[in-house]
Amino acid sequence: MIHMIIRSVSFFLLSFIISCSSITTNDGFEYDFSDGNFKTLGSDGPYFYGEQYSGRNNYINYYPGNIPVILSIPHGGELVPLEISDRTYGVSVTDSNTIELGTSISDYMYENFNIRPYLIINNLKRTKMDANRDKVEAAQNNVFAERAFDEFHYYISSAREDIILNFGTGILFDIHGHGPNPDGFVDLRTWIGYLLSGNELDQNDKDLDFNISSNDTSIFNILSSSNHLLSDVIRGTNSLGSLFEIYGYSALPSSMSPSPEGMRYFSGGYNTVIYGTDSDYNFNAIQLEFPYPTIRDNQNSINTFAEAFASVIHDYFITYFNVDLF
Repeated sequence: MIHMIIRSVSFFLLSFIISCSSITTNDGFEYDFSDGNFKTLGSDGPYFYGEQYSGRNNYINYYPGNIPVILSIPHGGELVPLEISDRTYGVSVTDSNTIELGTSISDYMYENFNIRPYLIINNLKRTKMDANRDKVEAAQNNVFAERAFDEFHYYISSAREDIILNFGTGILFDIHGHGPNPDGFVDLRTWIGYLLSGNELDQNDKDLDFNISSNDTSIFNILSSSNHLLSDVIRGTNSLGSLFEIYGYSALPSSMSPSPEGMRYFSGGYNTVIYGTDSDYNFNAIQLEFPYPTIRDNQNSINTFAEAFASVIHDYFITYFNVDLF
C-alpha cells in the first residue's frame, strides 16, 4: 500500500512538472521545465543608455553605457540556483568583490562626469557557470547555464555593436581577481592580459617587437591604427600598466614591471580572445586581474581605486584614441 502511494505521488509530481511551463520554489527562482524553450535573445531590446536589462531569472545583468568602454564581470556572482547542477571540471573559484568593483567604477564615472561604461555582469557563482570559458566547459550541458552563457555574451556583443556604430572602436575590460600564489606570495600588482604569455613578455623590447605580430595580441586594432610599437603600448611610459603605476597601483606589464620574470601571470582568457582578436570588428579587449588587498578587500579600497581607474582610462583614451572621455 505504501509503495502504491509513493508511486501515485511521484506520478502526480511528474505530471505537474510536465504540465507546467515553470514553477517558483523556495529558493526564490522561477524554474522553467520547458527544457530550453527560451525567449529569443535580444527580445528585451532595443537597449538604451540609463536602463537596466536582465536575462532569465536575473542571472545576467546588462547596463548600456555612453562611452566606448565595456566592463565585463564573469566570475563575481554568488547565485547558486538548484536548477543548475555544479560544474564537474574546470576552475570554480569566485573573484570576490569584482561585481562591486565594476559597479563602483561605473557609479564614480557617472557621479563625477555623467558618463558610464557598458557593464555586463554574471550573477551566477562560478561553480554553476563560467562566463570566461567556451560554452562546453562553461555550462557543461545544463540548458539553464547555457542560456545564461548565451545572454552574457549576447549583451557584450550588443554593446560592442553599439560602440562601433557610435564611436568606431572601443575596448572591453574583462574584470577578474587573482589571489595568493601557490607558494603563499601575494602579488599586489594588477596583471594586464593582452594574450601574450609570460615567456613572450620576458623578451627585451627589440625582440618583442620583432617576434610578435600585432595580430597575436588582443589590441591589434590599437596597434594597427597608430604608430606605436608593441613594446610601447604594453609597457612603455604611456602603457596601461604604467598609467596604473602613475596613479599609485603597481601593474604588470608596465615600465616598472616589464615582465613576469618566471612568476605566475594570467595573459587573458576566452573573453579576451573572442572580443579582442576578431578582425571583423574594430575592437580591443584587455583582461585585468586585480589583487585582493588594496583594491578589492573593502568598499573604501574599491571606491579609492574606482577614482584612479577612471583617470587611467581617461589618459589611455587620449593617448591611443585621441578621445577625451570626460
